[in-house]
Amino acid sequence: MDRDLTGAQSVDRALKLLSMVGRQGERGLGLAEAVEASGINKPTARRLLLALMRAGLVHQAETDRRYYLGEEAYILGTLASPRFGLLRLAMPSLTRLASKTADSTFLSVRRGAISVCLHREEGTFPIRTHALQVGYEHPLGAGAGSLAMLAALPDDEMEAVMKTNAPVMEARYPLLTPQELRRHLALARTRGYAVNPGLILANSWGVGVAVRHPDGSVAGAISIAAIDSRMQPPRQGELGQLLMAEAVLVEAALAERFDRPGSMARPAAPTPAKRRSFK
Repeated sequence: MDRDLTGAQSVDRALKLLSMVGRQGERGLGLAEAVEASGINKPTARRLLLALMRAGLVHQAETDRRYYLGEEAYILGTLASPRFGLLRLAMPSLTRLASKTADSTFLSVRRGAISVCLHREEGTFPIRTHALQVGYEHPLGAGAGSLAMLAALPDDEMEAVMKTNAPVMEARYPLLTPQELRRHLALARTRGYAVNPGLILANSWGVGVAVRHPDGSVAGAISIAAIDSRMQPPRQGELGQLLMAEAVLVEAALAERFDRPGSMARPAAPTPAKRRSFK
């Protein structure tokens, strides 16, 4: 057996591929893309994907030969949702926001120094922005929800994330210079909501608010995105207030969940309604 398919290294590589497949959502992942993005050679990547397929965690479609999450991944995710079900708890808020604003709403979560979009709820306004889709990843700070999460971190943690992300921010997001990012972080902490004024795509603007666990740590963010003509300053404030109100409800649901017997206990914290400011 190949040495690189033995022991912990093989497990790490298989889990890396599983995560990559999952992040692609309905787009699926091609073998060549997996090899290029992971740095794993093609024979090894194929063998690991076959192992994941045997376990039911990955499925390869016969039509396009791309890899998608399998039935077992769905089952495991369903079983985990009562303990980690932020999406389930946030769905009523996402639906209400999309209905009230007619714009697309999103739930994102933090994974280290990046933000991952978990859900997109479409609004009814006919012109939509497609800058953010389910499974998309951005460095923390790029995008409204991502910016809100970064602003909600303690200062030392925020600085560490910015240092980690500095190379990719410089390469992929030239408008988000360190000075500009710090300015928007300061504004987010003052307002209680973050605004992305077309810094990722010129005609795609967004407003986002962080959602916290009962101990004050960042659970994720809810956000609204629309074309620039629908995001003028007065409406930014209106959307920010709507998001903050819904964030309070999601945080209350999180607090209730963690208070249940058998849940993952966290330290007590002030009620969500009292901690909307990032200061």
